Amino acid sequence: MNKMLLAILAVFLIGGLAVYWNAAPSRQQSAGHSMVPPDTSGVARGAPIVEVSVPTDLSANAQIGKGAFEAKCAECHGANAAGQNGVAPPLVHKIYEPSHHSDMAFVLAAKNGVRSHHWNFGNMPPVKGLTDADVKMVTQFVRELQEANGIF
Repeated sequence: MNKMLLAILAVFLIGGLAVYWNAAPSRQQSAGHSMVPPDTSGVARGAPIVEVSVPTDLSANAQIGKGAFEAKCAECHGANAAGQNGVAPPLVHKIYEPSHHSDMAFVLAAKNGVRSHHWNFGNMPPVKGLTDADVKMVTQFVRELQEANGIF
């Protein structure tokens, strides 16, 4: 009987922790890490969030990725991944540097969607019509934009 009571209590404790973990704000945001999104309250809805310098010499893969980005990603993430206030974040931002969001994170985001965790624009749905190879080319385009804008 005591073992049964302990097992029931353990299930409730684990369940409570799981509910708390999923309902609590992002640990990274609440911990005050250095990758805080900029204040966009003064930016018009749909306007670019950051200024992006586009390199004149994109690699062949980045040029392919640029085409895929313009076809599938720019509608939300804006021209040249500058973001759109109230819609989607800029990918040319320190938050998306390789040491914080790997290239595979981009592939998984396009394939599965992403729960909102850095920005308050809502969840990102999966992107239909892109293969993993397409997303890798898009990622190459974004990485070259990031590098041209001082994000490594």
